Amino acid sequence: MTAPHTLTQVLVVGAGPVGLLLAGDLAQYGVRVVLADTLAEPMTESRASQLNARTMEILGQRGLVDAFEGLVPEPAGHFGGLAFDATTTPSRYAGNWKVPQFRTEAVLAERARAQGADLCREHRLVGLDVTDGGVLAHFHTPAGPRTVQAGHLVGCDGADSAVRSLAGFELTGTAAVRELLRADVTGIEIPDRRFARSAHGFAASARRPDGVTRIMVHAFGRPPVARTGPPEFTEIAEVWRTVTGEDVSGATAIWRDAFDDACAQATAYQRGPVLIAGDAAHVHMPVGGQALNLGLQDAANLGWKLAAQVHGWAPPGLLDSYHQERHPAGKRVMDNVQAQGMLLFGGAEMDPVRQLFGELLARTSLHHLFAGPVGGLDVRYDVGADSSPYLGARLPDLPLTADGTRTTAHRLLGEGRGVLLDLTGGRATANAAAREWSGRVRVVHAEAAGDLDHGAVFLVRPDAHVVWTDTGATPLRDALRRWFGEADASAARP
Repeated sequence: MTAPHTLTQVLVVGAGPVGLLLAGDLAQYGVRVVLADTLAEPMTESRASQLNARTMEILGQRGLVDAFEGLVPEPAGHFGGLAFDATTTPSRYAGNWKVPQFRTEAVLAERARAQGADLCREHRLVGLDVTDGGVLAHFHTPAGPRTVQAGHLVGCDGADSAVRSLAGFELTGTAAVRELLRADVTGIEIPDRRFARSAHGFAASARRPDGVTRIMVHAFGRPPVARTGPPEFTEIAEVWRTVTGEDVSGATAIWRDAFDDACAQATAYQRGPVLIAGDAAHVHMPVGGQALNLGLQDAANLGWKLAAQVHGWAPPGLLDSYHQERHPAGKRVMDNVQAQGMLLFGGAEMDPVRQLFGELLARTSLHHLFAGPVGGLDVRYDVGADSSPYLGARLPDLPLTADGTRTTAHRLLGEGRGVLLDLTGGRATANAAAREWSGRVRVVHAEAAGDLDHGAVFLVRPDAHVVWTDTGATPLRDALRRWFGEADASAARP
């Protein structure tokens, strides 16, 4: 019997937050996309429970923030357990936002389906063939084998990515030397601990408004354990007692997990028609929720570029820029996480370093230096030379008045097109050139409620990063060709 054969333009494997955001973006751009996942039903655990400022901007650009019921702002951030004020960054979503991962997935899944993505559950990827026209992906399903043929495949299937393995991506990094245990529990009353170090280890606990308490613990000197599933709660309770002296064995665990401090990154994020994003591309401890947020920001960078490639208007090198931009961004986060791991879980030898960082963080004027990287707001891509500090960075999401309507800079990008933002009051002479790219770039005349100095006209990509300003020597037409292909006023949107 011949296996069912499905033809699509892009196949996304992994229906976690990263895959769901990417599939929704691709579908919004008119790409036929199939999203396959091994799970029969969406996960129900809280798992990663923190969205940072840059991720919130990405959700706001897509009009999704209001769909998150019960978002809880958290003004405090930390670096290796040492607190700082995370609201010191220039973002309307400054700080961190608490939301369980299952809620994030539910919002993104609803959007992906509404845009037309085809979500297929209980699909386990078992084989992958690269062809002249793309890929053939082979799945095991409850109904039997199934093959999906696609022009491109994106693996968003986590740290143990089948896509990464089958497509031959190489990981380099450091092996794990520490393991952390965590659980969501009910039926106990214990003190909240943000980041507590004792002579025996590290412990954290926090009670949520719904009455569930998350505990996380590491015993100094306890090596990682080879596991085939989550740890038993008896093991977690035993380690918790060793570190804190408290007995939590009478609690009911509704979720259990173990993770380690292995740190590895794919040497390339693309091999021919196969790409990877999120934990499939970079594996590290989820300190400060950076793993989830880094992955969502991968997806935001990739979606519009892959759509341009599918629709045939991508200029040379556009899709290549996904790896060129996101690989260094991922490496920087991984370095940040490793430094925090040393401070959090190192022994007495790290006490002088903790003392030094504590003294630095006692100076509130330095908090933005820590809040920017942890919040994902300091990413700046190499897009050319210009005197503007905005070039390569994301455009601040300032309030604007455009065509008599109050909006924000990022909401102007909600259609998925680039934007030439003119704050000169219509005096700019470059606007006529941009109209030749009207299918891909929207010209907007606006007044800013805040300050945007060092330039008054900005060419902004669909992912909100600035790629040209009127302060540089590069002609606007050259920047438009580099990022949006050849001029074609009648071209369809990406």
